[in-house]
This record gives sequence, C-alpha cells and structure tokens, in this order.
Amino acid sequence: MSQRLLVCTDLDRTLIPNGPQPESPGAMERFKQLCASDSVLLAYVSGRDRVLVKKAIADYSLPQPDYVIGDVGTSLYQVGVDDAWRHQADWEAEISQDWKGRSHGDLKRLFADIQGLRLQEDEKQNRFKLSYYASPDLAVQPMLEEMQTRLRAETVAASLIWSVDETTDTGLLDVLPERATKYHAIDFLRQSLDYGLYETLFSGDSGNDMEVLISPIPAVLVANAQPEVREQAQRLVDEQGNGGSLYMAKGGFMAMNGNYSAGILEGAAHYQPQLISLLFEL
Repeated sequence: MSQRLLVCTDLDRTLIPNGPQPESPGAMERFKQLCASDSVLLAYVSGRDRVLVKKAIADYSLPQPDYVIGDVGTSLYQVGVDDAWRHQADWEAEISQDWKGRSHGDLKRLFADIQGLRLQEDEKQNRFKLSYYASPDLAVQPMLEEMQTRLRAETVAASLIWSVDETTDTGLLDVLPERATKYHAIDFLRQSLDYGLYETLFSGDSGNDMEVLISPIPAVLVANAQPEVREQAQRLVDEQGNGGSLYMAKGGFMAMNGNYSAGILEGAAHYQPQLISLLFEL
C-alpha cells in the first residue's frame, strides 16, 4: 500500500473547532504532526478567500498548507515555504471553458435588472465568482430559473449556489463556472500531482461538502457533523454505490472524540493504517 497521502480538508467546523461541540485535547497537535510528515501533502478546501484563509491559519494556529482551494472552488494556490501564494493558472484555464469567454463583468450586466440582488463587496468577487446578497424571503426558485434561462441563452455553463447566512439572516448567491466545485478542484489537484484516488483523503462536516463526501474520493465525515447531514450522506453514498469511500468518524481512535481534527485523524487511520502507524504509537 502507498505511504503517501494528500489530505484535503474543509476548514470551518471541520478542521477549525468553531462549532458547539468540544475539541479533543491534543487532537490539533497530532494533526500538525501528521502534516509535518514528508509523506503528507495538505490542502485546505474552503469557501473563504485568500485573506480569510490566512486569518484562519493565524487565529487557530493551523498548520501551513501546501495548497489552498478557495473562493468556493474558483481559486487554487500553491503555498510555498516562504508563505508565497502562487496562483495556479491551469485551474483557471480549466474552469474558464464553462463561461465561453464571458467575463465577470459580462455576467454582472446580464443580471443587472433582476430585482432583489445586491452585489457583495469587491474583495468577495473574483474573475470566476460573481457574488450577491439577497433578502432570505426572496422568491428564490423563480429567480434562479430566470438566471439559468439567461445563462443558457449565452451558452454559459454555470452553477448558482444559494445559501442563507443564519447569523445575519441574509441570502447569499454565488454564480460560478459549472466545474468550479470542491470535487472537481480536488480531483484536478490530485491528478496534476499524480496522486491516485486512494492516496487522497477529503474531510468535511456539512451539506456544502456533500458532492465530495459521496464521490469516489475517500472521505471522512467528522463526528461533529449534524445528524441530518450524516443521514443524507449515507443515503446518497449508498444510492451511488460509493459506500466504501465514506467513513463516518465516531470517536474512540487514540481516545479522542472524533470531532474536528480528531475525526480527520480517525479517517486517515481508517484508510491509511500503515502510514498512521508510522507516525503515532497505536
């Protein structure tokens, strides 16, 4: 079996212990030990932009990643030992095909007359991410259908990602290239690095991670995930026949509770026991 591993992890409430559940003492230090191994590459996969990922690394003393997939899958960076973030233009070239040469500005003009949308701040936009605020009580489905009708007329393949920020009661809408997803970005990264499917591990906690959790990529759902997320993931992975590629952390590994980084370590031990046994006394 391989003794190298590409660890791709969501940040908020997966690696970062910013949910209501407790973090196991020592779990983050053990995760840092894992990532310090020459056998492991670390990639953060987040909706955060570069500034907010850097803030999370500083605020929570996270290990420095080798790669960052950010901005809801629209950006990919290689992070050097000098903390230089090098934009990976080959990923932009991959996702740019979906917009058929249309720019961020072109799509902004396409939706300029749609009522109820308000552009997010400039720092929350990028070349392939057009982001809006909206009232959470907006008639969302008719709006999304109208936007997709306009996109199809322009032969643009785009994903419309709607969510609600419950802390501010604000609707959030991202317009992205169709291929700009966590799953496609992780698969692109592992193939570009020549890592096999079973040399890759993804960890997540929420519905935003579902596409990867139920994919053929080996994945772990940390124990602090909500019960409805666990139920949905199990149902969908069974339907798609990828049951062997999803592990649900339950706690008990190295006397830890399976939440956050403890869950990631538990998943790594499930898929790569030979690697984990080299790093820790089990």
